[in-house]
Amino acid sequence: MQSIHRCPRKEKFMGQDSYSRGMTRRGFVVSFAPGMCVLGMAGANAAALQKVPTATGIDALFVPFVVAAELKIFEKYGLETSYKPFDDGNVALDAVLTGNSDIGATTEFGGLSRWDKGGKLYVTSYSSTSGQQIGLAGRDDIKKPEDLIGRTVAYPRATGGHLYFLRYVKKYNLPVDKMKVKFLQAPEMVAALERRDIDAFFLWEPWLDKAAQLVQGARVLARSGDDGVFILTSYDYYSQGLIDDQPRAAAATRALIEATDFCNTNAAEAAKLAGKAFRIPEADMKVYMSRMNYRVEMPKDVVLGNFRGAAEVALGEGIIKKMPDWNDFVRPQLMKEVAPDRAVGW
Repeated sequence: MQSIHRCPRKEKFMGQDSYSRGMTRRGFVVSFAPGMCVLGMAGANAAALQKVPTATGIDALFVPFVVAAELKIFEKYGLETSYKPFDDGNVALDAVLTGNSDIGATTEFGGLSRWDKGGKLYVTSYSSTSGQQIGLAGRDDIKKPEDLIGRTVAYPRATGGHLYFLRYVKKYNLPVDKMKVKFLQAPEMVAALERRDIDAFFLWEPWLDKAAQLVQGARVLARSGDDGVFILTSYDYYSQGLIDDQPRAAAATRALIEATDFCNTNAAEAAKLAGKAFRIPEADMKVYMSRMNYRVEMPKDVVLGNFRGAAEVALGEGIIKKMPDWNDFVRPQLMKEVAPDRAVGW
């Protein structure tokens, strides 16, 4: 039986004291100016450094990208980096495909769905894992998994929330045909729960805790790692242009390893930087980061096992039409070169 988690109430989020009921997506979502990016270098050195722009979501998975830019870690390796935040990692991944970014990060479904449509992006490592970052939030009269039968639930299609939902209903043997499922984007979930358009949603932080804080009678019902249902894994995806430029790609990989390790050794400073960047209170960001395991790795059995399992599910869900060419889509060569101890099995 899955446990029910209560979340402490907090009144401040993203620089505001409170939110009114009946909120809209425009009022709730973090907004960023179209051209906003934070450069990880001094302007005087711009001509000497090669650019490696990154695209991010606005949650704890993406703290290493903020750290890399704000602390100018890429400069150590002759590069200039920047980050541009989007609603989530999947949306950010589209910037890689349009040539506006060289690196993005998200879970298996996001990469598989874009690769299946001809997108040129490549898995080079994973950078974080968590059994707590993704979870289930909903009404407090939902006491056990079976209480979702007859209810309306939501998740964003082809995301980690989608995969968690599928693993959840399989784990607890729930009849999906007796549940109403809606596809909603992450920033829409809390408002939909507030309006009673849905009874629960499968998603990631900070939206789970925000639902518990802002919607009367709502709480975090489960974390994905409860009962061993699902461990979130976020992968780094490189663009075609970056993959084709091996020296630049290798230098970027070294920089990301350093930035990601910094999140472990200097978590407080990393939380301060990311909280400011994503407009999340520093104390909240510390909590979200504490639920993450940050480490850039590329173990063959884990990466291929995760992707093959996700691809089989994606085929059944109509997210992809064919299995990828794993030798093309998954590229361990960079990690084998720069950190062979983190790329075992290849």
